[in-house]
Amino acid sequence: MIYGKDVRLRAIEREDIPRFVRWFNDPEVRRFLSMYEPMSRAQEERWFESYLSRKDDLILAIEVREGDSWVHVGNIGLHRIDWKNRVATLGIVIGDKGYWDKGYGTEAVRTMLRHAFFELGLNRVELETYSFNPRAQRCYERVGFRREGVRRQALYRDGKFHDVITMGILRVEFEEGGGG
Repeated sequence: MIYGKDVRLRAIEREDIPRFVRWFNDPEVRRFLSMYEPMSRAQEERWFESYLSRKDDLILAIEVREGDSWVHVGNIGLHRIDWKNRVATLGIVIGDKGYWDKGYGTEAVRTMLRHAFFELGLNRVELETYSFNPRAQRCYERVGFRREGVRRQALYRDGKFHDVITMGILRVEFEEGGGG
């Protein structure tokens, strides 16, 4: 387990698959992700099996405390980890909409960055977000990500084109911002 202030991150398990399928088949959740088609349980099971053998992805469950137990509310991952250049791409989903806008995403990102920089030895974490997702942009800026560029009209969603915003953070910026 990796503990943050209000969250803990743990390895994802096969038993989590039904929850993933429920989240990823919710159009409101999926709207903010790169996936755009509904997902079957069989597809998610195949994905999980392939994930187990990859060395360039680390995906963890986000859990929050509810009374005496922990509730799985989303996932966070470092993708396409480039071990030579010490760079990874961050992805996050709070799949349980009852936990949106409560700060858990920000705390999960901060916790994952601490792990990425101080345990895995990464130097840079980058991500992409969409112009229609200001909530995500605020989350990333709160933990120290800087806007690095815009891929104009690179995403087609909801019948129109949207900009894709690229953001990044370096280990030294995270340390200077109090994340370390």
